[in-house]
Amino acid sequence: MNHSKSQHLFIEAQKYIPGGVNSPVRSFRAVGGTPPFIARGRGRHVWDIDGNEYGDYLGGQGALILGHNPPTVQAAAHAQRDKGTHFGACHELEVRWGQLVKDLVPCAERVRFTSSGTEANLMGLRLARAFTGKPK
Repeated sequence: MNHSKSQHLFIEAQKYIPGGVNSPVRSFRAVGGTPPFIARGRGRHVWDIDGNEYGDYLGGQGALILGHNPPTVQAAAHAQRDKGTHFGACHELEVRWGQLVKDLVPCAERVRFTSSGTEANLMGLRLARAFTGKPK
């Protein structure tokens, strides 16, 4: 039987990942078939490891509002990469970013940037505890 690259990778993925996928939106067991394994994207299109082209209607679950690899974002990311990417200390761009958020959301008195949703939730809990004076 002649399998596609995606089929081979899906078979291998099932050895390490439950169901062979990491998201319910990609779970093909319920509908049958093999999920495409995406190799690259450009604009609103993606290509799988077998060379098939798809229109991307998922958009990174909403995170890719500008599409895949927009040239302006690539240029900005490369320029910043050359300066450094994670200092773990204060830097001018976080101030400019805070200013931009405040300009876009005038009711935001101040902003706090976090690295994850978990960190944001923990900060929200700490803020609520401080505001209410309750330990739990």
